[in-house]
Amino acid sequence: MNASASPAPSRRRRRTRTVALLSAGVATLLVTATACGSDDDGDKDSGSGAKDSAASSGAFPAKVATKYGTITIDKKPKRVVALGWGDAEAALALGAQPVGASDWLPFGGDGVGPWAKGMYDKKPELIGTLEPEYEKIAALKPDLILDTKSSGDKTRYETLSKIAPTVDVPKGGDAYLTSWKQQTLMVSQALGVPEKGQKLISDTNAKFAAAAKEHPEFKGKTITVGALSSEGYGAYINGDGRVDFATNLGFKNNPKVEAKKGDSFSIRVSKENLDLLDSDLTVMAGIGVPDSKITNDPLYKAVPSVKAGHSLILDETSSKAFATGSVLSIQYAIDHVVPQFAKALK
Repeated sequence: MNASASPAPSRRRRRTRTVALLSAGVATLLVTATACGSDDDGDKDSGSGAKDSAASSGAFPAKVATKYGTITIDKKPKRVVALGWGDAEAALALGAQPVGASDWLPFGGDGVGPWAKGMYDKKPELIGTLEPEYEKIAALKPDLILDTKSSGDKTRYETLSKIAPTVDVPKGGDAYLTSWKQQTLMVSQALGVPEKGQKLISDTNAKFAAAAKEHPEFKGKTITVGALSSEGYGAYINGDGRVDFATNLGFKNNPKVEAKKGDSFSIRVSKENLDLLDSDLTVMAGIGVPDSKITNDPLYKAVPSVKAGHSLILDETSSKAFATGSVLSIQYAIDHVVPQFAKALK
């Protein structure tokens, strides 16, 4: 992805900077970003979404509630284009085979993470991310476009909806703030398999519950989830999928970080104020910079939690799992990252 990471006052440039922070392949814990979207909200979505979408019981026409109203899919889609962050993985998990997809991080190959390796029967046509090639999408002759975790931009939605029925972000899902639960539910509804979506959500919730039970030491401990990019240090706030992952395990997000939250899912942390990263557990990742830029930084090494050995720098695959924030990558992260949390917290 070639989004600029330079700050600017306009909404579009803020969104571009946000995506650059998320992508680059190595953002830390999310639903949602998270990234994104709160998993507390996701639990509500899981229940109310099924209620609101009773018409999507597997029969068509299927209906999906979005920011732009209720989208109707008249018959079972055969040619799906998955453009949103993690949408292709959600579709694959639900049995679909997208003919086109966006590779946000990027992974290369089929455009999905290693947790989804081998799930494609045929490699999809890869589509641009921030600026998708609309002519290329139209040439694929889709009967459904998934854009459930994206900017929520109206022009983007209107352009896509002229090509095929487009399931855009849910209400409140702008700027990639769609949770993995919302995404799984919406994609399952659009594909006419809402029960399968609910089962995926239930199974993943059960994995979270089992991990939390196995590690009671997580409960009530504070955590900072942050990253270092070419723009400097940053930390994520509640509502971002990376933080939601941790809170699902019993952690509490760093209250000093929460106190500085604005209208984004992360805050900037100046080098002069790196003690803001201090908590019971500090989890970091490099975004477009080597891990050594973090580990060799004397100011970072002086952060109390880091100095005490209660810190962790996620490897690239783990970072991408959190950054993708799909139902598949979240399950992978539970299996592979929770043990790292436990080790660093001792």
